[in-house]
Formats: sequence, C-alpha cells, structure tokens
Amino acid sequence: MKDEIISYRQMCDAENVQTLQRGMNYRLNPNYTVILMSQRRNAPYTDSILPDGLTIEYEGHDTPKTSSKINPKAVNQPRITKSGKLTQNGLFAAAVDDYKADKRNPEIVRAYEKIFPGVWSEKGFFRLIDYNYINIKNRKVFRFFLEETEVDFNINGLSENKLRQRTRIIPSQVKKIVWERDKGSCVICGATDELHFDHDLPYSKGGTSITPNNVRILCARHNLQKSDKIE
Repeated sequence: MKDEIISYRQMCDAENVQTLQRGMNYRLNPNYTVILMSQRRNAPYTDSILPDGLTIEYEGHDTPKTSSKINPKAVNQPRITKSGKLTQNGLFAAAVDDYKADKRNPEIVRAYEKIFPGVWSEKGFFRLIDYNYINIKNRKVFRFFLEETEVDFNINGLSENKLRQRTRIIPSQVKKIVWERDKGSCVICGATDELHFDHDLPYSKGGTSITPNNVRILCARHNLQKSDKIE
C-alpha cells in the first residue's frame, strides 16, 4: 500500500536483502528496480516531486569516492565504469533509451523515501520514462523522471493496472508536519505499527495532498475501513 510508514529494517525485509546502502538498485527484484530518495535538507542528492503531484525527479549518483584526491561532486556523474560496464546511472539511462525506441516497456521502479532517521515511506511504483544529462555547477548530472503507476502482482510477476485511479504523491514536508502533529500514531486508535499517510478526502473527490490539513496518519485497519466506505 502506497505511503506506508516503515522502518529501515522493514524496508530491507520487504526487498529480501540484509542492507540497502545504494540509492539506485537496478533490478534488485527480478520484476522491478528500487530507488531510495530523500528531500531532506542534508540529503546528498536533489530529489523532488514535480507540481503535477504524480512525477518524481530523481538525481543520478556520483562516482564513488576512491581517494581523498577525488571530489565526487566536482566530476561528471558516470554512465560507465573504468572497465566499460554500465553504472547504475547507465542502466537507468539505457532502460529509458530502449523504452523510447519502442524496444521495451518502461522500467517499473519501487520508491522508498527517507522522512526522518529510521522512518521511511514506501511511495509505491513508478514508470521510468525519461532523463536528462545536464550541466550543473560545471559538471554533468543525470536527472531521471518517474511517473506514478499502479501495479498488480500475479503468477507472472507484476503488470501495470491502467484502470486503477492514481493518487497524487504527498510531499515530504507535509509528511514531516503530519508525523509530528499526529505524534507518529494512528489518529483514531493510537496504534504505532502498520501506519500510513492518508488523504482525509481522496484526491479523486477534490482533496489535496499539498497541505497537512487533508493528510493524517492511519493504521492499516482504519485505512482499510475508510476505503470500504468510499463510494
């Protein structure tokens, strides 16, 4: 369920790995790619949600720091390694290039966002549809664009569900305010596990996700109860 509030350990368990250190993880799962993002002030990369509320702009990653003589922020973000293999940037870019050339469907990406230390949000699934490789502060930087989608898991893996209503992404700053306001617990029962950020009034019915007034924390049980009542 999108916007589930989870711990770092729960995130790793969901992807069946011991640790998740890299932000870009091409085909970490046989069916999809995983990204870790953050819009926190001290985040190492610049990630953002575009004004449409459905698209993530995700910055590519720097070259690894292999010595004190190299400043990763002063050199181009790499597409290939010194040995000629594609970096994570290169794998993402190649997937977009093949999609635009009608050689494949868009890569499906599962996104997790760091809200606070130890507090993450599972943002759902996205289609990797475009990228730019642009000059920023005298170096080349990748900017990837991911458009929200809905998916169904089945015996053959996963498939896009184009009939299900998409919902706008709740901005990180709104989540931080709501988390502190609701004291990290369900506003109905006070539960502190299986939590979700919830639109009080759904976007499809005129609700908004850009202010804290229409967002609250619900546990899974009350979130499902609310969904059952929406007509």
